[in-house]
Amino acid sequence: ITTNCAVLGVALLNVQEKSDFVHSLMYGFGSALGFMLVMLLFTGLRVRLALAQVPPAFSGAPIGFVTASLLALAFMGFAGLA
Repeated sequence: ITTNCAVLGVALLNVQEKSDFVHSLMYGFGSALGFMLVMLLFTGLRVRLALAQVPPAFSGAPIGFVTASLLALAFMGFAGLA
């Protein structure tokens, strides 16, 4: 579901900005690279968390939410760079 939302979001932003073909192509390519980076980071962290000693209260979905929130905070630092 998240992949479909990302594809739809990129398409809607391209239509909203009324971009030309080259700009839309570069925007789509950059978005795909960014999405791939996030998926690779999440996959690596999930593998490490599977091997780690996580307290029972945080095992499963709670540690996933904590990980996602920390990564979201880390990526918010890139918001002012563009």
